Amino acid sequence: MSLTDLKRKLPKNRRKAVSVDDFIEDANNYAFGKKSLIDGEQPPQQTTAEFIKGLDKNSAKVYRRATFTLTEKSISQLDEINQNSNIAKSKILRILIDDFCSKSSSAQTKLLNKKRK
Repeated sequence: MSLTDLKRKLPKNRRKAVSVDDFIEDANNYAFGKKSLIDGEQPPQQTTAEFIKGLDKNSAKVYRRATFTLTEKSISQLDEINQNSNIAKSKILRILIDDFCSKSSSAQTKLLNKKRK
């Protein structure tokens, strides 16, 4: 082995400095199969119709099992919605959660206070 074998043939690509927040956000994007923000690519904006389609279990979205407690009334209401719409209960919950999150903070607070009474 000679010293010429140790010589670099191609210059290394310089990586640009990235903030910790950008690094974490890019890791989240990678986990959800989105494009990298660090490479300078902007993620495409998602329309509501595309989001609703993404709520389908057959899509490539990541789903996790969740265990939580509902009242008997909530369960019967969810069953009724399921029977009337023929949509899976988990999808109904995802749609309702998305709807709640899209509301303003004041509207969310109003709904939460209404439910406590």
